[in-house]
Formats: sequence, structure tokens, C-alpha cells
Amino acid sequence: MSAQAASRAAQGPVTVRTFTQRFSATRRGARLARYLAVQQLDVWGFPYGGEVSDAVALIVGELAANAATHGRVPGRDFELRLTKLPGSARPGTLRIEVADTRTEKYPPRPGALTPPPPDSETGRGLLLVAALATCWTVLDRPRVGKVVRAELHL
Repeated sequence: MSAQAASRAAQGPVTVRTFTQRFSATRRGARLARYLAVQQLDVWGFPYGGEVSDAVALIVGELAANAATHGRVPGRDFELRLTKLPGSARPGTLRIEVADTRTEKYPPRPGALTPPPPDSETGRGLLLVAALATCWTVLDRPRVGKVVRAELHL
């Protein structure tokens, strides 16, 4: 047994926490996703109104609103997945994934975001996600659609 494996065995089991829920691709579904995300974080020990909770509320709110607005396919839901990954040197990472079933419409990739004109009332959501998240990306969904993933180091 290697020293690293022995060290892991001595630390005990590793806990990965996951919350997954599907929501109707509507404004109401997006609001409910945001609400349940902060409730789940509270259960995991990140209190409502704290720095982590507020950041996740904004990220989930933006990604869920995009899924309901731009990723909507009639009759299909979007999915929210929160995963708390353990960390070795730091408390861990929270992965936020919002998946929809729209395949022909993708958001700009990280690094390709451009601010909207100053008089525009939309177009700032992913800029907020990029500012709050440690990293974010857009992935193909295995069967159909896409997944927008954001990670936040805790």
C-alpha cells in the first residue's frame, strides 16, 4: 500500500454529497431551483444568508433562468445538480450543474463573454456567474442537450 493510500485509509470514508432535482422549464421552476438550492446548502452546513449561500443563490438563479428561457424545449424539464466534493487542503468544492435539453442553442464559452451595451436590460447573467464562480464551462449532455457547470471553492 502506498503512503498516499495509507493516509486516505487513515482519514476514514470520503463523503460526497449530492442533491439532484428536475424542475419545469418556467420562471417558477427557476425560482424554485434557487430556493431549494439554498435550503440544501443550509442542511449541509452553509447557513442561509452566508457568503456561500448568497453566491450559490445567484449562480443557480442565473443558470436556472437561462435554462428556462433559452434552453427551454416544450414538455421538457431542466435539472439542477449540486455536488459537494471533498477537498484535501481546503474544505472542498461545490459543483453546480444545470442541464437542459436544447441542443441547437449554446451560451458563449468561458472567455468569449462580452458585456452587453450599457442600455441593455439583459445579457449580464453569465458575467455574474463568471465573477462569482471559481470556474465554469459548458458541456454536452450525454443523450441530448447541454450542461452548464460552475464550481465554487469553499
